[in-house]
Amino acid sequence: MSDISLKNIEKVYDNGFHAVHNFNLDIKDKEFIVFVGPSGCGKSTTLRMIAGLEEITRGELTINGKVVNSLPPKERGIAMVFQSYALYPHLSVYENLAFGLKLAGFDEDEIDERVQETSKIMGLSEYLERKPRNLSGGQRQRVALGRAVIRHADVFLMDEPLSNLDAKMRVSMRAELVKIHRLVGATTIYVTHDQIEAMTMATRIVVMKLGRIQQVGTPADLYFRPANLFVAGFIGDPPMNFLKGKVEKKKFVSDGLGDFAFGTKMKNIVKKAEGKEVVIGFRPENIRLVAKEGDIAYHGTVEITEMLGDTMNIYVTMGDNHLIIRTTPSDAYKIGDDIDFYVGFENLHVFDGETEMVISDEEDEK
Repeated sequence: MSDISLKNIEKVYDNGFHAVHNFNLDIKDKEFIVFVGPSGCGKSTTLRMIAGLEEITRGELTINGKVVNSLPPKERGIAMVFQSYALYPHLSVYENLAFGLKLAGFDEDEIDERVQETSKIMGLSEYLERKPRNLSGGQRQRVALGRAVIRHADVFLMDEPLSNLDAKMRVSMRAELVKIHRLVGATTIYVTHDQIEAMTMATRIVVMKLGRIQQVGTPADLYFRPANLFVAGFIGDPPMNFLKGKVEKKKFVSDGLGDFAFGTKMKNIVKKAEGKEVVIGFRPENIRLVAKEGDIAYHGTVEITEMLGDTMNIYVTMGDNHLIIRTTPSDAYKIGDDIDFYVGFENLHVFDGETEMVISDEEDEK
């Protein structure tokens, strides 16, 4: 079992900078947790506190029910994979994999058994005699991951391990990492600034901003039920479209964009939002170019088009507002064309303009 619990974790540096605020998270055995957020949000700092490479200022960290705040990294039962491969260039793949076990005093038979087992899992069996300089970037990263796997650690910590790979290799390595996680079964915490990596790999995602957790949930939770404007805009590619306005007499009122009445199914949202400044959001792929009954209708001008193979992104201006429509290449538009498009009420997200929190359609508890 490899449960991890972070309770009220804080990190304040000597210069007064508060990097992580009141971080609370329970991680279950064998979960693949991804910390995601922009640079400087505190995700790597939190990972390093779990690893024991950064001192915890306040709060309690437990691994398998044992408080480990004061334990050195080697006594926490963890293995860490960094952004850099950190391989020994003069050693073969076999020797790189075996190095840590030799230092730990394992006998030669045990080392060989583990190297063979790990190289098979990592797809490195035919490269054991090669030096790192004779490997591709993806193969080197597999060796770096293999050095973690070979330790049979309870917990894997990974700090942006794919950031040095090209786009195509990153896609294939994402699938490899998910497969390795299933084979090995270790609890894994993975840090990235790439929301696509988070969405495709995680059991649950922790979205962070300025040292604070914004939302924790499955990829589907974050995509379909974002808790606030930041999560809604950060998760999804292209990002969610936003329009500012106000709710007045059950209508969304916005200068220069036209007004519309909210549907009856949104009565709870309207009740909570009445008289407030709000932001409505809808995803590019939820925009239709052919209207359905009851849709909200908009009109704009094509600014840019991006042909992406099976999909096309159309960038549209509406006054001072800029939106993205995701459609198919068969919808041929040129720069400067007028475009009519439509949004269904079922695809709307409504956020409080002041707090930036989502306004739920659920009844308030009495």
